[in-house]
Amino acid sequence: MEEELKPFWGKIFNFDWKFGFFLILLICIPRFALVLQANQIANYSWLGLIMLISALVPFLFLSKLGRRKIGLKKPDTIGWLGIAFVIGAVFSILLYHLGAVLYGNTFENWYYYIAQSYNIPTGIDEEGKLVLFSIMAVTGMTFSPIGEELFFRGIVHSSMATSLGDRKASLIDSSAFALVHISHFGLVFVNQEWKFLLVPTLIWVLSMFCVSILFYICRMRSGSILGAIVCHAAFNLGMIYCIFYQISG
Repeated sequence: MEEELKPFWGKIFNFDWKFGFFLILLICIPRFALVLQANQIANYSWLGLIMLISALVPFLFLSKLGRRKIGLKKPDTIGWLGIAFVIGAVFSILLYHLGAVLYGNTFENWYYYIAQSYNIPTGIDEEGKLVLFSIMAVTGMTFSPIGEELFFRGIVHSSMATSLGDRKASLIDSSAFALVHISHFGLVFVNQEWKFLLVPTLIWVLSMFCVSILFYICRMRSGSILGAIVCHAAFNLGMIYCIFYQISG
């Protein structure tokens, strides 16, 4: 009888919450440190590699049965992919407006802080901005959504769900996703020093938790991990649009 894990890994692990927790520690701790380092030295070349490794984890550990169990299959309904896209884009734009109302163009605003990593040239013309936006949008809609969803809503969620059920598993994978994003915003590097922004961080983490739940819902309703990927891709597209055409003008 085929198991979720490949034979080699099946001798070491069970496909359960302990395996899911092991994966969270294996990937998220190094990722957290690398993102903080990237923010400090303004070099983000390693981030693509992190997402690539996250995407490869299911293929490294899982059998064909395991990959199907995490949602690596055709969607049951195409309509939910469209709904997922709308959900992700709307949530992202609402999150922009929340930050703008509360904090304006300051480093307490999550999108404003993240925008600094995009290095949009001052005085860039509209054509140049469109080209740069297109490049960033394509990148943001592929690496992060595919890598993070295959990891968090895929292998981590499914291994946790085997022991704990889908509801508890979703709370755990969403919490891990939200907390690891403190390295993107919350613990910020401004004027050559680190600062922890308590209230903005709480809002950001809660927002990342909520959007993670939405990614999970899109996966379940579509019957495929593609639903979560599409929702995540749309969220990133909305964020990048707001950074280029609202924050940067």
